[in-house]
Amino acid sequence: MKWTTGVFVALAAMFFATDIQASAVTPGQSAAKPAMMEFAKARPPIGYVQFCTEFPADCQAALPQKVALTEQRWAELNEINDTVNITIKPVTDEELYHEEERWTYPVTEGDCEDYVLLKRRMLMERGWSAANLLITVVRDQRGDGHAVLTVRTEQGDLILDNQVPEIRYWSQTDYRFEKRQSSTNPTGWVWLRGDRGGAQIVSAF
Repeated sequence: MKWTTGVFVALAAMFFATDIQASAVTPGQSAAKPAMMEFAKARPPIGYVQFCTEFPADCQAALPQKVALTEQRWAELNEINDTVNITIKPVTDEELYHEEERWTYPVTEGDCEDYVLLKRRMLMERGWSAANLLITVVRDQRGDGHAVLTVRTEQGDLILDNQVPEIRYWSQTDYRFEKRQSSTNPTGWVWLRGDRGGAQIVSAF
């Protein structure tokens, strides 16, 4: 496996520090597993549908990669996560566009979906496959909707979040995971909650 001892130690410490909360708040998921399970098809968010109409090239199918977290890959994730979180000011779509919901690339301001879209595009420009960079909808501890970026790697699903500066394993969050882009069909979405779908979808990993 092509990754350094430093990266291994950092990620191992992250994973074993997990408090096993995620399995309790997301039906069908086990926090003991480094990658999330995908279930039946889900309806894409309307904001994503509109985004794909405006940016069709960014919603095309891509082949998933077997991504090992090398020192370079780990540095890229942290660099882009930090850069976007620092440079983009958080505002609501209502404040910025006078619309209830709009997904687009931010310039200086944006909401959670915009942070995700920009991080995703910047990672794609670095050679990451879109199939490994999945827009994900969650519920926070207050029950409010929120969007994060799931990065699929051989070491597990990592979460890039504008509300938390550190990159974490999915199971380290306090979120209830609802749905995300399919790893095999970028225009399709799948449930992450086992109580919302039928048969489990076969993962690409």
